[in-house]
Amino acid sequence: MNSKLLVRLSLIFNYMVFAVLLNSVGAVILQVQRTYDVSKAEASVLEGFKDLPIAIFSFIVASFLPKLGIRKGMLIALFAVAGLCFMMPMAADEFWYFKLLFAVVGISFAVIKVSVFATIGLVTNSTKEHSSLMSSIEGFFMVGVLLGNVFFSLFVDDANPNSSTWLNIYWYLGAMTLMAALLLYFAQINESESRREDSKASEDFMEMLKLVIKPLVLVFAASAFLFVLIEQSFMTWTPTFYQDVLQVPASMGIQAGAVLAGALAVGRLLAGIILRKIHWLTFTLTCTILVGVCVILTLPLTTNQPELTETITWFNAPFVVYLFPILGVFLAPIYPTINSVVLSALPKYMQSSMSGLIVVFSALGGTTGSIVTGHIFEAYGGTNAFYFSLLPIAALCVVLILLYRQVRKQAE
Repeated sequence: MNSKLLVRLSLIFNYMVFAVLLNSVGAVILQVQRTYDVSKAEASVLEGFKDLPIAIFSFIVASFLPKLGIRKGMLIALFAVAGLCFMMPMAADEFWYFKLLFAVVGISFAVIKVSVFATIGLVTNSTKEHSSLMSSIEGFFMVGVLLGNVFFSLFVDDANPNSSTWLNIYWYLGAMTLMAALLLYFAQINESESRREDSKASEDFMEMLKLVIKPLVLVFAASAFLFVLIEQSFMTWTPTFYQDVLQVPASMGIQAGAVLAGALAVGRLLAGIILRKIHWLTFTLTCTILVGVCVILTLPLTTNQPELTETITWFNAPFVVYLFPILGVFLAPIYPTINSVVLSALPKYMQSSMSGLIVVFSALGGTTGSIVTGHIFEAYGGTNAFYFSLLPIAALCVVLILLYRQVRKQAE
């Protein structure tokens, strides 16, 4: 097999594995409420245990990873996660075990995401090729989210909320993580362009910190933060929204998260094709506005739902159950596009550092979105919690225009 093709397949599979693990947080938030009698506000901190380690360790990882080795760092992360997954079915009898799990997954994903983003620059030769591969990998990330939600729903016992049999899924997740490590082991990555031999790790770290004060990076930070705040508000709380607001069974709520992920996957995979012909600013602005339109059109349909005398299934559910996930198609392309735009504007040796900053800004946005949504959800209900997303959606439109201006200045 072509070496570059094997590397690309390895990046995709590794990203899909962490898509399942990271985005299981929505299903786990729902299940810990049922199994361990945890409140919504308490359960919302799982997003923080996942995202804050990502943010903190990305600073360290981005500067030291080129010295350690991208491939070696990824293998260490995969083995750490696999070990903890195998422990969960035997050890997880209290809520704090899930905090530990997501903390380890978050730290490991910091390594994986920085590595994947840096490697994309090593195996592509143009901005368009970079954008296309980035969108494809992010598309398969959402395929992983979809499959993960469906997989989780198969282990949920709707009739017995206190059942912990759903923890058996972690045997399979551990095995899948080991398979990703095996595929990566046979992939050969030429890492020479990702580092400068004459620089020290401490110098690389300081250079990454200096990146933060660049106007281009500051504007990008705002756009990444706002996007992930919006995305994680929907992704994390959709299972709970479907159960509490739309009154569907828990397993169906988790499956709804999979449908939303499927819409995101379709959007990102299509973006890989569309971006070859349409300017990224026109595309992302259109997508952002359409997300807001979807929110405005669908949320009113969640109120005054007629009561059904039978259990809701996918065959007799209200129309809004099918309509709501469509916003994922328009939401999907924004994140990989802005990531690719800012990475392509920088030299390859700086892309590892910028990748670390991308992970930091994304993690902070995800944590903020999940916690704020969780508190609004508990205080004012799920519909109002999702209406809140209109504020960051409007702000993102403004920031995308500012990002375009900064990218144009960088090219001059």
